[in-house]
Amino acid sequence: MNWTHLENINQLEEVKEQENALIFKHSIRCSISATALSRLTRQWKSAELPQLKLYFLDLVNHRDISNAIAQTFGVEHQSPQILLLKKGHCIYDESHYGIDYENIKSAIEKSL
Repeated sequence: MNWTHLENINQLEEVKEQENALIFKHSIRCSISATALSRLTRQWKSAELPQLKLYFLDLVNHRDISNAIAQTFGVEHQSPQILLLKKGHCIYDESHYGIDYENIKSAIEKSL
């Protein structure tokens, strides 16, 4: 997976400008988060979702960005969490063991 790391709150403007984007909010202190990230990485098929720009947030070190994501996209903070965005609007979010490649792919296909 080719992640763009979110390390500056101003990057959220770039995220909002994307046609299709995915944010993965990861806690380096949480075993569930590590498991969800590992599973998603193993399942991921870049060729099936070439239009999706991927963003990764280490929310332990960037809690301010995590809070801004919750406010900007109208979602409750979770960890781990994925947000699927279309033209700057959250169309799907999931957390913990609900994070699954096939569900992400299905949500993108429904939004087309």
